[in-house]
Amino acid sequence: MHRTAAMTALAAAIIVAAGSACTDTPHYAPPPATYYVSPGGNDRNSGTSPGEAWRTLRRAEGTALEPGNRLMLQGGARFTGTLTVGKGEAGDADRPVVIGSYGTGRATVAATDGPGISVHDTAGVEIRNLAVTGKDGSYLRDGGINLYSDLPDGKKLDHVAVSGVEVSGFRAGIAIGGTGGGSGFENVTVSRSELHDNRDVGLLTYGPDFDAAHPTYAHSRIRIVDVAAYHNTGDPASTTTHSGNGIVLGSVRNATVRDSHAHDNGTRAAAEAPAGPVGIWAYDATGILLEHNTSYRNHTGSRVDGAGFGLDSNVSDSTVQYNLAFQNDGPGYYAYTSKRNGAHRDNTIRYNVSADNGRKLPAKGALAVYGKDVRSLDVYQNTLVMPHSPNGRGPAILLRAGLSDVTVRNNILVTDDAPLIVAPKGLASRNVLLQGNNYSPASGAWSMDWAGHTYAGLDAWRTATGQERAGGKPSGTTTDPCFAGGALPRIRSAEDAPLVIPDCAAPVGAGLDLHALFATDPGAVDYFGKAVGTPPPVGAAVPSVKD
Repeated sequence: MHRTAAMTALAAAIIVAAGSACTDTPHYAPPPATYYVSPGGNDRNSGTSPGEAWRTLRRAEGTALEPGNRLMLQGGARFTGTLTVGKGEAGDADRPVVIGSYGTGRATVAATDGPGISVHDTAGVEIRNLAVTGKDGSYLRDGGINLYSDLPDGKKLDHVAVSGVEVSGFRAGIAIGGTGGGSGFENVTVSRSELHDNRDVGLLTYGPDFDAAHPTYAHSRIRIVDVAAYHNTGDPASTTTHSGNGIVLGSVRNATVRDSHAHDNGTRAAAEAPAGPVGIWAYDATGILLEHNTSYRNHTGSRVDGAGFGLDSNVSDSTVQYNLAFQNDGPGYYAYTSKRNGAHRDNTIRYNVSADNGRKLPAKGALAVYGKDVRSLDVYQNTLVMPHSPNGRGPAILLRAGLSDVTVRNNILVTDDAPLIVAPKGLASRNVLLQGNNYSPASGAWSMDWAGHTYAGLDAWRTATGQERAGGKPSGTTTDPCFAGGALPRIRSAEDAPLVIPDCAAPVGAGLDLHALFATDPGAVDYFGKAVGTPPPVGAAVPSVKD
């Protein structure tokens, strides 16, 4: 920080006076400095006003940023290089360092062989109203805005806010990482941002390998609000892992993704990869909330994944609610774990809409639940519509072995001349229990593929398996849900979601009273924010019944 001789002398005089007076007398502190960078500036300038602006990011890199400092780049201008806020800089959540634009429009930070903006082993940083672009080495290796901690003591670095940014041309648009020992970040917000045309992922959080016996999460309290992750294409040469995701939360305790969008990702994902990309998903995490998001036209190069939303390995105490998934290659929603360790448990999928998914992999259904050890999953009040896709027909729900205490209640299941559910042998009611659902084939005969048998009606299936009974009485229905958009509503945008609202009285009150019967929180409103009654209707939407 630059100070005039007079200011320094004045500060010294005040400090001396304060030392001889009451200890409550405040010490003088000069105001935080604001530095400016402009293509018309000069690196020999002071940088402390637009008229004395520096010219390059390299000059800005040479100045340590103290709490409260602001580094402002001229709006509309392009600056080549990397900005780094490192250990010993910033660090104060109450007086954050701010990096942003001044004047008109966004400034652009253009990186070619590194991150655009790097925050390393520190926090107390806010990044606002910037475009960050990468190419060459940046596209192959780096995060455009890269937060990383490798501190050895498990410390959580407090407060990073990223808002109004556009990030493209990196391996990851925004990457938030931590290493072993649990070091990472807390109270991180990413809002009002676009993350597109990156190689592997729009936004990623990650940390150390997960230990189910002693779970450690690198990050806590992550908020992602109004973020669009799109055209993150994937790498056709990446044959050992997934590539081409929208938003991925890993190694996090307590995180929210809200009012965000993931679409048209994964178009170049490798066909030989063992796992594929997904629009919005979590792994090695607990306390995740995915709500009021849309995920659509996401793709996979392989024969797996390509889903809209997912709760993947080692996710617990998490909820997926009030989301819309359509026209994805894989299922609209899934719960899956590759581990047999009891760490995938106590999750909820409710009040979501899935329509026209399984475009490449129809056998995965509108919703898939599978893996080695999925425990205590509640799936209720969803609307799952599975039309005939370009690659064939598929079920509304796919179930596989490895499940325990999975409940499926009050959902609307619609298929197009395909089984409503496909499930393997060995799934008893203690593994998965279905109650109060509405099963409606939009075309073809009613059928259920269950444990190697095909059942042609609800009564026959109920009698053979014990499913669809509640309180000792038969449950479940086979009525027409009478969607506003017809038997198989085609959703091509978020504005089409009302096509799945029933417009007849049949679904009204047809659901089971989840609270009274099962002590399950039924939710106060449906997908569209309309209050639900008691008992609720089936599906994600309260019917719109004309008087």
